[in-house]
Amino acid sequence: MASYNKVILMGNLTRDPQLKYLPNNNPVCEFGIATNRRWRDRDGNQREEVCYVDLAAFGRQAETINQYMSKGRPILIDGRLKFDSWTGQDGQRRSKLSVVVENFQFVGPRDSGGPESGYGNRGYSGGRPAEPQPPAGPAAAPPAPSPDNVPPPSGNDIPF
Repeated sequence: MASYNKVILMGNLTRDPQLKYLPNNNPVCEFGIATNRRWRDRDGNQREEVCYVDLAAFGRQAETINQYMSKGRPILIDGRLKFDSWTGQDGQRRSKLSVVVENFQFVGPRDSGGPESGYGNRGYSGGRPAEPQPPAGPAAAPPAPSPDNVPPPSGNDIPF
């Protein structure tokens, strides 16, 4: 029988990521997210259910998440379920279902704050750099050329 183990979640971090290293020096980042579900019950009352999920990322992804994410920031996760079981100090069997991150994407606006402000000014855009936006309004005109504002040479002007 075929199997399929895929999880897609989007939520906010419930705590700052914790970066650790395995004995083979492979980085692992553990963090949690909360996902919300909102609906109306039969009486028309607004209801909300929160699901807390523990996650783990490995390798370069672990380092990136640890560097750019912090508590409260939104993230989109693509991963797989992992079931762990162990015997606790009290002798009771314990188990936990978590998600192993396979891919992720930062969600939401980037901060304009200082170095402690998440992934805003640290050089990671989550993809292609943003294109500069022209000024709004009908009176917006392109700036006059100046020695500091000279366009780069075209491909035919380059000697090599």
